Amino acid sequence: MEPESDVQARRDRMYGELDLGSLTLFSGSFINYGYWGELDPGRELTVEERTSSQAEMYRQVVSRLEPEPGDRLLELGCGLGVGAALAAAELGVLVSGLDRSAAQLERALAVNADAIQALGGALSFHRGSVTDIPWGDGSVDGVYAVEMLQHVDDLAAVAREAHRVLRPGGRLAAATFFAPDGADTSAIPDLIETVATGVDVIRPVGDFAADLTSAGFAEVAVESIGEHVWRQFDRWVAQTEYRDSWGRNWLRCYEDGIVDYYLVSARR
Repeated sequence: MEPESDVQARRDRMYGELDLGSLTLFSGSFINYGYWGELDPGRELTVEERTSSQAEMYRQVVSRLEPEPGDRLLELGCGLGVGAALAAAELGVLVSGLDRSAAQLERALAVNADAIQALGGALSFHRGSVTDIPWGDGSVDGVYAVEMLQHVDDLAAVAREAHRVLRPGGRLAAATFFAPDGADTSAIPDLIETVATGVDVIRPVGDFAADLTSAGFAEVAVESIGEHVWRQFDRWVAQTEYRDSWGRNWLRCYEDGIVDYYLVSARR
């Protein structure tokens, strides 16, 4: 694996000049694998269904925060910001998006220009690190992240910072891929290119749960949602120019029991 500085440079380039969200793997300015319902297997998936799956992933995550109208939410790694805009518009909450990428934040401001104006201050975007969050202690009601934690080398720091910025009783929710506890992950780098390069780090999900507990969180809950992610995402990949790529190995890893997709939540 490359040195950490080189790995971070790869991540920054992927979301910067390479503009990951522009790939046909994603749609609607979202960048996640999607939370899918049951769909007819006898036909191709539509772009609208792909976009809807990604929006639904946001709804699933933010719902775990149990938000009330007017609550202040912070999204870690907001990317293009359409998920933050969705939450603000649908739930009547105030959402701040935090991202380290200046390029992504410029795109977020452009993509969400109408939403920013229509929501009247309920949606904003800021540059900063998820391991050193530029917010005050106890300043938000909810913290969430969608398919971002796999790019962070120090999840314990994320847990500590999320705990710090949350008010007492506030909630955290995050979704991404982890390894099931006890799984032998030695084969994953040979199957998943971004794991081999260090861009994605796949840890046992129990390690992150333990980080949250050590940071002071209570009611830590780990929910496998892989049944709603991997098979339909693989169907989508099979329709794109990436049909013969290593991206098809995500489903193999899931079926072999070495990778799953989890929604993790906790209360401060």
